[in-house]
Amino acid sequence: MTISSSLNAGVAGLAANASRLASISDNIANSSTYGYKRVQTDFHSMVISSQGGTYSAGGVRATTQRLIDERGALVSTSNATDLAVRGRGMLPVAKLSQVNAANGVPQMLLTTTGSFRTNSDGLLTTETGLVLLGWPAQPDGTVPSYPRDTAEGLEPVQINVNQFSGEPTTRMALGVNLPATETDASASGEAQELSVEYFDNLGTSESIRISFTPTVPATGSSNEWTMVLRDTASDNAVIGEYVLTFDDSRASGGTLASVSTVSGGAYDPATGTMVVNVAGGPIEIDIGNIGETDGITQLSDRFAPVSISKDGSPVGNMTSVEVDANGFVHAFFDTGITRTIYKVPLVDLPNPNGMVALDHQTYVPSPESGTYFLWDAGEGPTGDIVSYAREESATDVASELTEMIQTQRAYSSNAKVIQTVDEMLQETTNIKR
Repeated sequence: MTISSSLNAGVAGLAANASRLASISDNIANSSTYGYKRVQTDFHSMVISSQGGTYSAGGVRATTQRLIDERGALVSTSNATDLAVRGRGMLPVAKLSQVNAANGVPQMLLTTTGSFRTNSDGLLTTETGLVLLGWPAQPDGTVPSYPRDTAEGLEPVQINVNQFSGEPTTRMALGVNLPATETDASASGEAQELSVEYFDNLGTSESIRISFTPTVPATGSSNEWTMVLRDTASDNAVIGEYVLTFDDSRASGGTLASVSTVSGGAYDPATGTMVVNVAGGPIEIDIGNIGETDGITQLSDRFAPVSISKDGSPVGNMTSVEVDANGFVHAFFDTGITRTIYKVPLVDLPNPNGMVALDHQTYVPSPESGTYFLWDAGEGPTGDIVSYAREESATDVASELTEMIQTQRAYSSNAKVIQTVDEMLQETTNIKR
């Protein structure tokens, strides 16, 4: 009967609006939840085929969808490992319980923000027990190539807050001026001494002692020096000896004219360097190119170490950890050095809204979401990672309250339909023959 279909439509309307009110209440309840993605409820009509002058009400059906691709505003924090994704992409995380169980590779979950801090094991975790995942870097800071269509290469990001680190010296550059007057016939021939510190493979301080001995001619000026290098880690053994000849022309006066190798690694005029072997391994020393003023020069009457630079560092303590926009996790040490220890990718899917929603604003890829791909942050379709930031809830409270009023009116109207149909049925039962 048409009147019966009206009753069924009213009941369907009550159920549909109750579902919409439930999603609204969930959205409002999570209006202060970081990273929350609001739920949207849509209504779809159900039509029953009718013929002639009668019409049967089909009612309404409600469907809900979590809008995972909607993003909330970013707010700044004071914690370096508070992370948020600006743009497309999601952070890979795992449950701490699965990581501690060590039962194979933990299931990869996805989230758009998290407040990560080190726990007792040094793992970067949230207060809800989510562990940040990333690719481990090699000792030199480079990140190997990992498969991008699987999470098997990802590992929990673990920070050893008591970690010590040192870097051996592998390269140094000498900017030294030698006195031109010391190569005159009347000079004393006294050697000039210089000591340059370097760090060995264990972070211990050692030195390369360099002596510059002028060649004193019988007449005129020789413009020639003998450079001898000794390694304190090898009982001051000679590791290199070179004869330096300087130009005295108007155009290039004071610059290197030639370098002759007596012992040690050969001088390379293309790069201005030679390689000497100390106790811990080879060190490349840059003394400047032929005809250039960027290395060892011979000018005036003063010996002056103008600039001495080198890489390497002594052993230092880790002081802090930060994640940059491209997902690299950097460890900072009190000696001033920085080391890359992990790289956090961003995961992207064709249909983020098709993922399965779990607790704590985490999501799992599903057949409806499509296959995922692990991108370098800032590349492809993905955005970048923002540290010192959290993503706010995507809920707009004003909009939700407006929809709640509309839902309340619609619910009351459907209840009124049921009441009216009930009264009409009552009138029908009261009809007497």
